[in-house]
Amino acid sequence: MQKNTAFYKNKLGLKGWLTGGRYGIERYAYTLHRITGLGLLVYFVIHIIVTGSRINGPEGWQAYMESFETPLFKFGEFLVFIAFAFHAINGLRLAMTELGMFLGKPTRPIYPYKSSVMRQRPLFIVVMVLAAVVVVLGGIDFYLLGK
Repeated sequence: MQKNTAFYKNKLGLKGWLTGGRYGIERYAYTLHRITGLGLLVYFVIHIIVTGSRINGPEGWQAYMESFETPLFKFGEFLVFIAFAFHAINGLRLAMTELGMFLGKPTRPIYPYKSSVMRQRPLFIVVMVLAAVVVVLGGIDFYLLGK
């Protein structure tokens, strides 16, 4: 009887989780890019609905907007900002990669094949550091300067 290989335990531990295991950290970036895209779409639809409530007049609009002045809502806005920053900057990286930038010179497909992932990883690291800097600066503006 043969074992089912789909259910082996992850023997890489924390290192495997942080580096993406056998898939690489790019797999997490791919998943996060999809999730942030869907989250921004949901936010956009909610934003259109809220903006459409202006039809109730200035007093109704002001009362409606005062309900959004809670700390929980401000944190939600910051989460939307984080999603936007990551999605936009990672999207630029993906566009440059799709256009063939930062992939290096093409080589002959000789076994063992060389993956282009390692050629893209420095750009990925730069983009993630840039996104983190934008998020930190946005957090400073959101919570310290935006009072």
